[in-house]
Amino acid sequence: MKILIKILLSALIPLHFISCDNIFSPKLDNSTPVEILTDQTTIEGLFQNFKYSYTFKDTTVYGNLLTENFLFIYRDYTSGFDVSWDRATDMRTTNGLFQNSQKLEVVWNNIIYQGGDSLNQNVKRSFNLTITFNPSDIVRLNGFVDMNLVRNPDNGIWKIQKWRDESF
Repeated sequence: MKILIKILLSALIPLHFISCDNIFSPKLDNSTPVEILTDQTTIEGLFQNFKYSYTFKDTTVYGNLLTENFLFIYRDYTSGFDVSWDRATDMRTTNGLFQNSQKLEVVWNNIIYQGGDSLNQNVKRSFNLTITFNPSDIVRLNGFVDMNLVRNPDNGIWKIQKWRDESF
């Protein structure tokens, strides 16, 4: 009888563990899928894709945010002049940031101003950017973007035509 109990227990105990859910690996809830990359047919979708491109350091997604005649402008407070560059320079600069950082986190805050029409919008928005180069070198930036966005009338996709960075 004792041997029979041992055999039954040795057979039932593994079945018990197989049938249990692993608390360290909970099941995913796929009932409501959440898209982290959008088709950019809304302005908020453009900003969501921007955040995605920085989070995952994806230059392809980032490049799809910019028009071919894109212009980036920032203020060089040391010289007292505005500095600007084109799309190609911005792509190289952003790729360098992506390659040389361990982690990037962008938080888009409230839109301060938005105006324009169905094809052109000017959006001013605050943001927080955390750049982790390594655990002992973390840079936190808080600022504003002033972006001119254009919408392609054929496919409805919004892109950034001009970005003025108003960070300090």
